Amino acid sequence: MSDKTVVLNAKKMNFDGNLDFSVLSSDVTVYDDTTPEQLLERIEGADIIVTKEMPVNGDLIRKFPASVKLICEAGTGYNNLDLDAAREKGITVCNIPAYSSERVAHTAVMMILNLSSTMQIQMKMLANGNHDNFTKNLQVPHVEVNGKTLGIIGAGHIGKTVMKIAKALDMNILVYTRTPRADEDGIRYVDLETVLKNSDYVSLHCPLTPQTKHMINKETLALMKPTAFLINTSRGALIDEPALIEALEKHQIAGAGLDVQETEPPKADNPLYTLDNVILTPHMGWKGLETRQRLVSILAGNVKGFLEGTPVNVVS
Repeated sequence: MSDKTVVLNAKKMNFDGNLDFSVLSSDVTVYDDTTPEQLLERIEGADIIVTKEMPVNGDLIRKFPASVKLICEAGTGYNNLDLDAAREKGITVCNIPAYSSERVAHTAVMMILNLSSTMQIQMKMLANGNHDNFTKNLQVPHVEVNGKTLGIIGAGHIGKTVMKIAKALDMNILVYTRTPRADEDGIRYVDLETVLKNSDYVSLHCPLTPQTKHMINKETLALMKPTAFLINTSRGALIDEPALIEALEKHQIAGAGLDVQETEPPKADNPLYTLDNVILTPHMGWKGLETRQRLVSILAGNVKGFLEGTPVNVVS
């Protein structure tokens, strides 16, 4: 089998120029970005396509040349690809399931710790020349996380890593997952309503599917404590963003830490940029250099396994 490989939107991964895609195969063509109009021409004669969170719908996949045998999604989520269309064309789809588990988990825990210390307001005060936290008593809430309850929705690689760190922080842990599991030391598996009603922090770690889209909405937000924080390092569309903004503005929940948003980047007038009870970051969980280098290494393993007839990380 030929190994002609085309990377369609490398800049999404290689924004600093430090990645080497030549390790993927003996014949690699790299494009910084690709529009839907350019895509079919660029993959003509290619055997392997690499994308990163790039929407490729069914109509487009059905027009792929017969040479295409593998699509590698360079990330964990693959909701951007039409798997049914890929199956129709006999194209295998694989992903990278665990390249950023530690770093994304660290991002979630960083948000928990920062929100517990109202760090976003402290930094704004300094930026505005306000030194009251130094010259007077501390002006903002500052609470311990030990003894608090962390609710985790989704118990995959990242969710499990967050549990491990939370246990080290002496937090109580409630978990909701699709697959029922027996309780573990310090970890209780419960239904979604129990997680939302009883958690001081709720952290999302599940894929985006038709079933999980907007699982956090006006009704589920209303179940949360007014002192609770919502953390999302997974996919923005798990949350109904207008409902969350309303809840934050009305202080129906204490705040949110959002590394992902429903539209990325958020529009310039999005209130999430300026709300005092929000920490907003630019989908940074996977963007560390070591994490991205690991991504390329696993990508190369996916390509190698497929070419050798032993495909790995197959999702379709």
